[in-house]
Amino acid sequence: MRVAFVGKGGSGKTTLSALFARYTASRGGPVTAIDADINQHLGMALGMADSALPRPMGAHLTEIKEYLRGDNPRISSASAMVKTTPPGRGSRLLCLEEPDDVIHARFAVATPDGPRLMVTGPFSDDDLGVACYHSKVGAVELYLNHLLDGAGEYVVVDMTAGADSFASGLFTRFDLTLLVAEPTRQGVSVYRQYRDYAADYDVPIAVVGNKVHGPGDVEFLREQVGKDLLVCLEHSAAIRAMEQGRPFTLEDLEPANVRALDKILKHLDAQEKDWERFGRQAVQFHLRNAEAWANRATGQDLAAQVDPDFVFGPTRVSLLR
Repeated sequence: MRVAFVGKGGSGKTTLSALFARYTASRGGPVTAIDADINQHLGMALGMADSALPRPMGAHLTEIKEYLRGDNPRISSASAMVKTTPPGRGSRLLCLEEPDDVIHARFAVATPDGPRLMVTGPFSDDDLGVACYHSKVGAVELYLNHLLDGAGEYVVVDMTAGADSFASGLFTRFDLTLLVAEPTRQGVSVYRQYRDYAADYDVPIAVVGNKVHGPGDVEFLREQVGKDLLVCLEHSAAIRAMEQGRPFTLEDLEPANVRALDKILKHLDAQEKDWERFGRQAVQFHLRNAEAWANRATGQDLAAQVDPDFVFGPTRVSLLR
């Protein structure tokens, strides 16, 4: 199951991504946390030193593409593969349970509390003024397009702030999107944007209230977002200590906040895994990107990369390599 944490800058989505990844890992099963935010802080929130962070996926796109395309005859080269290129017969697919593939081996590391961590990486000096951050986040889109994840397996993605996620088809790659909102007008403004953009794509969303100080804050959020309000996390001294770099374990977390994390996990587990929608939208966004820019960029008709006989999900057809 795949879950994205989104919200305005400062809402606490990175902290909640880390807490949820830790909590879910503590319940068993593989968990991979991915930092896809332009501000790369998820590793820190998971207790990682900078020196222990994994190789940045965004700096090794050619290597990732070369591996994922495998023997797919529809993809002529890594340079002809773009962020939306869907898998087909011959492509290499990824799994979370005991992964032995090159992508996880080279770009994922274990964190102290169990989740594996992958990162897109920050801007480099060479990127400034000439590159868009979505070129790096494209590595995450390719990863998710080629991932076979099942029940009890989790990918937790800390997305870039605001509605910027809609600049690519990445927002459709999740079983659930959690919008982290503080109990303020600014906090719920991103929710309205996300709700309206997502409505046409059947993207399941829910709101997680954060930094809540009392019943008045909860009531405000309920008035603003209605039935989309899933749960609220209380203002937490334990979380503040974690953010300040002090020693932290889940046992330090207030019982009400532990219950909130459990409710989020149960809600995620209750989502239907809709491989048909996933595949249909992967193809849809690939064709849109091909027509808008990718055909010109590669000098090829990338519509030909779509394999009409490939079935998304853990099926006999999709597992042919």
